[in-house]
Amino acid sequence: MSAVDTAFHGLRQMVSSGLLGPGDKFPAEADLCEQLGVSRGPLREAVRMLSALGAVESRHGSGVYVSQLRPEDLVGSLALTVDLLPLSGLVDMYELRRVLESHAAAQAAARVDEATLERMHNLLDRIEATQDTKVASALDAEFHSLITSAAGNPTLAALTDVFRSRSRAYPLLDVPNGAEMKRISDQGHRSIAVAIGHHDPVAASSAAAAHVTQTELWLREYQPSVAENRIGD
Repeated sequence: MSAVDTAFHGLRQMVSSGLLGPGDKFPAEADLCEQLGVSRGPLREAVRMLSALGAVESRHGSGVYVSQLRPEDLVGSLALTVDLLPLSGLVDMYELRRVLESHAAAQAAARVDEATLERMHNLLDRIEATQDTKVASALDAEFHSLITSAAGNPTLAALTDVFRSRSRAYPLLDVPNGAEMKRISDQGHRSIAVAIGHHDPVAASSAAAAHVTQTELWLREYQPSVAENRIGD
Protein backbone atom coordinates (compact mmCIF):
# COMPACT_ATOMS: atom_id res chain seq x y z
CA MET A 1 0.00 0.00 0.00
CA SER A 2 1.39 3.40 -0.96
CA ALA A 3 1.86 6.21 1.54
CA VAL A 4 -1.05 8.08 -0.04
CA ASP A 5 -3.29 5.02 0.36
CA THR A 6 -2.19 4.65 3.96
CA ALA A 7 -3.05 8.28 4.70
CA PHE A 8 -6.34 8.09 2.80
CA HIS A 9 -7.57 4.97 4.57
CA GLY A 10 -6.37 6.28 7.91
CA LEU A 11 -8.27 9.55 7.58
CA ARG A 12 -11.33 7.74 6.25
CA GLN A 13 -11.27 5.37 9.20
CA MET A 14 -11.33 8.30 11.60
CA VAL A 15 -14.58 9.45 10.02
CA SER A 16 -16.26 6.10 9.33
CA SER A 17 -15.55 4.86 12.86
CA GLY A 18 -17.20 7.91 14.37
CA LEU A 19 -13.98 9.14 15.96
CA LEU A 20 -14.59 12.37 14.08
CA GLY A 21 -18.12 13.48 13.20
CA PRO A 22 -19.67 16.12 10.93
CA GLY A 23 -18.05 19.48 11.45
CA ASP A 24 -15.20 18.16 13.61
CA LYS A 25 -11.65 19.38 13.03
CA PHE A 26 -8.88 16.92 12.25
CA PRO A 27 -5.79 16.92 14.46
CA ALA A 28 -2.89 19.13 13.41
CA GLU A 29 -0.98 18.02 10.32
CA ALA A 30 2.14 17.08 12.28
CA ASP A 31 0.12 14.94 14.66
CA LEU A 32 -1.66 13.19 11.77
CA CYS A 33 1.64 12.45 10.05
CA GLU A 34 2.99 10.88 13.21
CA GLN A 35 -0.20 8.94 13.90
CA LEU A 36 -0.52 7.56 10.37
CA GLY A 37 3.18 7.10 9.73
CA VAL A 38 3.30 9.22 6.57
CA SER A 39 4.93 12.47 5.48
CA ARG A 40 3.15 15.73 4.73
CA GLY A 41 2.99 15.17 0.96
CA PRO A 42 0.96 11.93 1.03
CA LEU A 43 -1.22 13.32 3.84
CA ARG A 44 -2.11 16.41 1.82
CA GLU A 45 -2.86 14.29 -1.25
CA ALA A 46 -5.17 12.11 0.85
CA VAL A 47 -6.95 15.22 2.11
CA ARG A 48 -7.44 16.38 -1.49
CA MET A 49 -8.92 12.99 -2.40
CA LEU A 50 -11.38 13.11 0.50
CA SER A 51 -12.24 16.69 -0.38
CA ALA A 52 -13.11 15.63 -3.95
CA LEU A 53 -15.46 13.04 -2.46
CA GLY A 54 -17.17 15.70 -0.34
CA ALA A 55 -16.04 14.15 2.93
CA VAL A 56 -13.73 16.89 4.21
CA GLU A 57 -13.27 20.63 3.87
CA SER A 58 -9.95 22.48 3.96
CA ARG A 59 -10.28 25.93 5.48
CA HIS A 60 -7.42 28.28 4.76
CA GLY A 61 -5.61 29.23 7.92
CA SER A 62 -7.82 27.02 10.07
CA GLY A 63 -7.29 23.38 9.16
CA VAL A 64 -9.17 20.40 7.81
CA TYR A 65 -12.71 19.65 8.93
CA VAL A 66 -15.11 16.79 8.38
CA SER A 67 -17.92 17.96 6.10
CA GLN A 68 -21.55 17.76 7.16
CA LEU A 69 -21.59 14.32 5.49
CA ARG A 70 -24.98 14.90 3.94
CA PRO A 71 -25.93 11.81 1.92
CA GLU A 72 -26.92 13.84 -1.13
CA ASP A 73 -23.48 15.51 -1.23
CA LEU A 74 -21.57 12.25 -0.92
CA VAL A 75 -23.77 10.52 -3.50
CA GLY A 76 -23.26 13.45 -5.87
CA SER A 77 -19.53 12.76 -5.86
CA LEU A 78 -20.28 9.52 -7.74
CA ALA A 79 -20.34 11.70 -10.85
CA LEU A 80 -16.53 11.60 -10.71
CA THR A 81 -16.64 7.94 -11.70
CA VAL A 82 -20.00 7.57 -13.45
CA ASP A 83 -18.95 10.25 -15.94
CA LEU A 84 -16.16 7.89 -17.05
CA LEU A 85 -18.57 5.12 -18.08
CA PRO A 86 -18.65 4.17 -21.76
CA LEU A 87 -22.04 3.64 -23.33
CA SER A 88 -22.00 -0.11 -22.63
CA GLY A 89 -21.49 0.51 -18.93
CA LEU A 90 -24.13 3.23 -18.83
CA VAL A 91 -26.72 0.98 -20.48
CA ASP A 92 -25.99 -1.72 -17.91
CA MET A 93 -26.94 0.79 -15.20
CA TYR A 94 -30.32 1.56 -16.74
CA GLU A 95 -31.98 -1.16 -14.69
CA LEU A 96 -31.03 0.74 -11.55
CA ARG A 97 -32.08 4.05 -13.07
CA ARG A 98 -35.46 2.56 -14.01
CA VAL A 99 -36.05 1.49 -10.40
CA LEU A 100 -34.99 4.85 -8.98
CA GLU A 101 -37.00 7.00 -11.36
CA SER A 102 -40.15 4.92 -11.09
CA HIS A 103 -39.92 5.14 -7.30
CA ALA A 104 -39.34 8.90 -7.49
CA ALA A 105 -42.39 9.34 -9.71
CA ALA A 106 -44.54 7.30 -7.31
CA GLN A 107 -43.37 9.39 -4.36
CA ALA A 108 -43.97 12.59 -6.29
CA ALA A 109 -47.53 11.48 -7.08
CA ALA A 110 -48.18 11.07 -3.37
CA ARG A 111 -46.62 14.39 -2.33
CA VAL A 112 -46.78 16.88 -5.19
CA ASP A 113 -48.45 20.27 -4.72
CA GLU A 114 -50.34 22.34 -7.27
CA ALA A 115 -47.54 24.84 -7.81
CA THR A 116 -45.12 22.06 -8.72
CA LEU A 117 -47.66 20.48 -11.07
CA GLU A 118 -48.07 23.79 -12.84
CA ARG A 119 -44.31 24.04 -13.28
CA MET A 120 -44.19 20.49 -14.68
CA HIS A 121 -46.81 21.18 -17.33
CA ASN A 122 -45.22 24.51 -18.20
CA LEU A 123 -41.90 22.76 -18.78
CA LEU A 124 -43.58 20.15 -20.97
CA ASP A 125 -45.27 22.85 -23.04
CA ARG A 126 -41.85 24.37 -23.67
CA ILE A 127 -40.25 21.00 -24.46
CA GLU A 128 -42.95 20.15 -26.98
CA ALA A 129 -42.74 23.59 -28.61
CA THR A 130 -38.99 23.57 -29.28
CA GLN A 131 -37.06 21.80 -32.01
CA ASP A 132 -33.71 22.90 -30.59
CA THR A 133 -32.12 19.76 -29.17
CA LYS A 134 -29.97 21.67 -26.68
CA VAL A 135 -32.96 23.54 -25.32
CA ALA A 136 -35.03 20.36 -25.22
CA SER A 137 -32.29 18.53 -23.31
CA ALA A 138 -31.97 21.31 -20.73
CA LEU A 139 -35.74 21.45 -20.20
CA ASP A 140 -35.91 17.66 -20.04
CA ALA A 141 -33.31 17.63 -17.26
CA GLU A 142 -35.24 20.32 -15.39
CA PHE A 143 -38.47 18.33 -15.69
CA HIS A 144 -36.98 15.14 -14.30
CA SER A 145 -35.18 17.02 -11.53
CA LEU A 146 -38.49 18.59 -10.56
CA ILE A 147 -40.01 15.12 -10.17
CA THR A 148 -37.21 13.82 -7.96
CA SER A 149 -37.34 17.02 -5.93
CA ALA A 150 -41.08 16.57 -5.44
CA ALA A 151 -40.40 13.03 -4.22
CA GLY A 152 -38.92 14.59 -1.10
CA ASN A 153 -35.66 12.63 -0.82
CA PRO A 154 -32.53 14.70 -1.59
CA THR A 155 -30.33 11.60 -1.74
CA LEU A 156 -32.59 9.98 -4.33
CA ALA A 157 -32.57 13.21 -6.32
CA ALA A 158 -28.78 13.43 -6.24
CA LEU A 159 -28.33 9.82 -7.36
CA THR A 160 -30.76 10.07 -10.28
CA ASP A 161 -29.14 13.34 -11.35
CA VAL A 162 -25.75 11.56 -11.51
CA PHE A 163 -27.11 8.89 -13.84
CA ARG A 164 -29.10 11.30 -15.98
CA SER A 165 -26.12 13.62 -16.34
CA ARG A 166 -24.05 10.86 -17.92
CA SER A 167 -26.94 9.88 -20.18
CA ARG A 168 -27.03 13.38 -21.62
CA ALA A 169 -23.50 12.90 -22.94
CA TYR A 170 -24.93 10.54 -25.58
CA PRO A 171 -27.16 12.55 -27.98
CA LEU A 172 -30.20 10.80 -29.38
CA LEU A 173 -32.35 13.56 -30.83
CA ASP A 174 -29.94 14.32 -33.67
CA VAL A 175 -30.17 10.88 -35.29
CA PRO A 176 -32.25 10.53 -38.50
CA ASN A 177 -35.33 9.43 -36.53
CA GLY A 178 -34.80 12.15 -33.93
CA ALA A 179 -38.06 14.00 -34.57
CA GLU A 180 -40.17 10.86 -34.11
CA MET A 181 -38.16 9.88 -31.05
CA LYS A 182 -38.77 13.31 -29.55
CA ARG A 183 -42.50 12.96 -30.16
CA ILE A 184 -42.55 9.62 -28.33
CA SER A 185 -40.42 11.02 -25.53
CA ASP A 186 -42.74 14.02 -25.19
CA GLN A 187 -45.71 11.67 -24.88
CA GLY A 188 -43.86 9.74 -22.19
CA HIS A 189 -43.28 12.93 -20.26
CA ARG A 190 -46.96 13.80 -20.45
CA SER A 191 -47.97 10.37 -19.21
CA ILE A 192 -45.74 10.77 -16.17
CA ALA A 193 -47.03 14.28 -15.42
CA VAL A 194 -50.67 13.29 -15.81
CA ALA A 195 -50.28 10.33 -13.47
CA ILE A 196 -48.52 12.50 -10.91
CA GLY A 197 -51.26 15.12 -11.27
CA HIS A 198 -53.88 12.44 -10.59
CA HIS A 199 -51.93 11.49 -7.45
CA ASP A 200 -51.70 7.94 -8.76
CA PRO A 201 -48.40 6.41 -7.59
CA VAL A 202 -48.87 3.15 -9.49
CA ALA A 203 -49.56 4.85 -12.81
CA ALA A 204 -46.74 7.35 -12.25
CA SER A 205 -44.29 4.56 -11.48
CA SER A 206 -45.30 2.60 -14.58
CA ALA A 207 -45.08 5.66 -16.83
CA ALA A 208 -41.62 6.57 -15.54
CA ALA A 209 -40.36 3.00 -15.94
CA ALA A 210 -41.67 2.87 -19.51
CA HIS A 211 -40.01 6.18 -20.33
CA VAL A 212 -36.61 5.09 -19.03
CA THR A 213 -36.93 1.72 -20.79
CA GLN A 214 -37.63 3.44 -24.10
CA THR A 215 -34.51 5.56 -23.75
CA GLU A 216 -32.48 2.46 -22.96
CA LEU A 217 -33.78 0.71 -26.08
CA TRP A 218 -32.86 3.71 -28.23
CA LEU A 219 -29.37 3.83 -26.75
CA ARG A 220 -28.88 0.14 -27.50
CA GLU A 221 -30.17 0.55 -31.07
CA TYR A 222 -28.43 3.74 -32.14
CA GLN A 223 -25.21 3.51 -30.08
CA PRO A 224 -24.58 7.29 -30.11
CA SER A 225 -21.11 8.64 -29.52
CA VAL A 226 -20.16 10.96 -26.67
CA ALA A 227 -20.91 14.56 -27.62
CA GLU A 228 -18.76 17.52 -26.66
CA ASN A 229 -21.92 19.30 -25.61
CA ARG A 230 -24.62 17.24 -24.00
CA ILE A 231 -27.61 17.60 -26.28
CA GLY A 232 -29.69 14.48 -25.85
CA ASP A 233 -31.32 12.30 -23.23
